Amino acid sequence: MESENRRFCHFCALPLEKKFVEGRVRLYCSRCLKPIYENPVPAACVVLVDNHKRLLLVKRRVAPKQGMWCLPGGFVECDETPERAAIRELREETGLSGRINTLIGITASPGTLYRSILLIGYLVTCFSGSAVAGDDASDVNFFEYDNFPDIAFESHLSFIRNYYSTLIP
Repeated sequence: MESENRRFCHFCALPLEKKFVEGRVRLYCSRCLKPIYENPVPAACVVLVDNHKRLLLVKRRVAPKQGMWCLPGGFVECDETPERAAIRELREETGLSGRINTLIGITASPGTLYRSILLIGYLVTCFSGSAVAGDDASDVNFFEYDNFPDIAFESHLSFIRNYYSTLIP
């Protein structure tokens, strides 16, 4: 995990120690007199549905969960909002342009590359273009509610369930 790889302060490069600070054991720099906070890495995804209430999924071309289906999405860059990241990832992975309708939810889950990922899910029903796999997707397809493949991430599945159980017009 990420914290196991951190050994030096990213401010002054002094070796870090573990110290009880602010109610828990944290990595700490005795030169800077600061704890090293480990925060979730933000990511955004899109629940995109067409006029027939079919859900758009992408097949992962890369690890983790290579070959499994998931929602279009990815990490938020420093110079963008989560909404822009979601729309950028939609375009990169599917070739579609879209407009966000509403926030579906926010969840945190453990990651393989990062200790924790804070995932923000958005609903998109207004979109244009032709769906074509791109970036880190090997396939893209629309699925009926009763015919989903296995979904790679539990957090994505929770956003899908939330849409079909509470947000369907």
